Amino acid sequence: MNRHLLAAVDTAARHGLAQRLADGSRSVYRRRADALTAWVAAGRRDDLTGWRAALGPLVRLALLLAAAGLAYRAARAAPWLMWFLAGGWALAAWRAGACEQPPVEEPDTTPEEDPAGAAVALLREVLGDRPAVHLSEVLAHLQKHGQGEGWKVADLRVRLEALGIPVAPRVKVAKVPTRGVRAADLDAHFPARETSPSPTQVDAA
Repeated sequence: MNRHLLAAVDTAARHGLAQRLADGSRSVYRRRADALTAWVAAGRRDDLTGWRAALGPLVRLALLLAAAGLAYRAARAAPWLMWFLAGGWALAAWRAGACEQPPVEEPDTTPEEDPAGAAVALLREVLGDRPAVHLSEVLAHLQKHGQGEGWKVADLRVRLEALGIPVAPRVKVAKVPTRGVRAADLDAHFPARETSPSPTQVDAA
């Protein structure tokens, strides 16, 4: 597999992961801010007028400020709590980011210009006429051609999923079930079409 193509796939995957976290963080922030704003506003009483009607929102706002002060003091007293807060925020952002990502239209380009298309072409090459292939076999194919050095199966899985390629958790090949890619899933997400020779075949030419 051409090293420039592999770098493009890797860069696109990392960009997709970072973009998902960024979009998710903005979404989580907006939701929390809107929820707190609505909660404060709901304290206003319609049966009262003047300052009495605004007393409820003021009390709720004071409670929020007090809670923020307590959280700050707790973080100063026990900094390790920030790890849990950061982890919880990252998890919420990751989940929310899945809803924020816009649908990706498959560009009508060659594999050299389309990282996802290049990865699909490689998978189809390794699959051949078989119904499924393990990620470990795909990784071995890459490393056999001097690419993906130091990668583990998990690294390959993350990159494929970031490109929108479905990875099944239990694919049975030679009676061994483990993570892999099914030809049927590829056909469903990336309908087969005439393409240029795979990158590995081009290198060998």
